[in-house]
Amino acid sequence: MPVYLTRHQTAGGARWAVDGRYLPARLSLGLLLEFEADALPRVLGSIPAEGTADGMLLPPLEPDHEVWASGVTYLRSREARMAESGTKDVYDKVYDAERPELFFKSLGRRAVGHGQKVRIRVDSAWNVPEPELVVVANRHGQIVGYTSGNDMSSRDIEGANPLYLPQAKVYDGSCSLGPGIVLAHPDEMRELAIELAIARAGETVFEGQTAVSQMKRPLEELVSYLERELEFPAGVFLMTGTGIVPGEDFTLQRGDTVKVTVGELTLENEVG
Repeated sequence: MPVYLTRHQTAGGARWAVDGRYLPARLSLGLLLEFEADALPRVLGSIPAEGTADGMLLPPLEPDHEVWASGVTYLRSREARMAESGTKDVYDKVYDAERPELFFKSLGRRAVGHGQKVRIRVDSAWNVPEPELVVVANRHGQIVGYTSGNDMSSRDIEGANPLYLPQAKVYDGSCSLGPGIVLAHPDEMRELAIELAIARAGETVFEGQTAVSQMKRPLEELVSYLERELEFPAGVFLMTGTGIVPGEDFTLQRGDTVKVTVGELTLENEVG
C-alpha cells in the first residue's frame, strides 16, 4: 500500500499523520522533504505514530509552502485558452514551446483543503474549476508524491488580456488541495485518471474525465524548469495543468459543489 500523509487540526494545533495515525507533534512536512525521494518512505516507517488521526482535515501543506502552477500542458487547455481570449498564436506558441508556462499560485496559508470553501471573484462573471494532478517535490527537486488540486480560474479576466493571468488565478480561496499526499514515483502517476464533477442543488451540471497520460510534457520536465533558478528548501507543490474545461456556456455559482478526483484521492469543496 502507498504511504499516505494527511494534516489535521488538533487541540494542540496542526499535526501530520501517516496512514491514519498521528506523527510526533513537532514533525513538519518541510523536514520530511529534506530527505531524498527513495529514502522518505523508509524514514516515515521508522518514526513512531500514535492514536487515530480523527481531527478535521487541513490542506496537506504548511503555511510557508509555495504552490506553483503549469499552464497549457494539455491540448484541451490550449483550446480553452484560445476560445476565451480569441487569440490563437499566443497559446499555440505556449503549447509547442520548449519552455513550459509556470506561474505562482498560492502560499500554503491561502490554500484551502477538503471540505472547505473555494471562492469565485466578485469582479468576474465567468468562473470555472480546473481539476489537476498536483505533484510534491522535495528540496532536491525530486518528485515524491501527489495530491488532488483545484486551480480556480476567472476565465473572463484571463481572456481579456494574457497579462491578467495573476488576477484570474491568484486570490483568496482560489487554490484547493487535498485531502492528503500519496507518496509515489512519477512513473506511477502517468496513468492516473482525473475526474471532475460539479453539482448544483443536488443535480450534476457538469462531468468530465481525462488522464495524466494526456499531458504533453513529462512531470519531471515541469519540475526541472521550476527549479532552475529557484530554491525550495522546504519542498514545493506544482499544479500540472488541466485537461478538463467546462464549455463556454458554463460558469460556477455560489453553493455549487466541486469534486476533483485524481487516482484514489477525492477533493470536494463548496463554492462560496
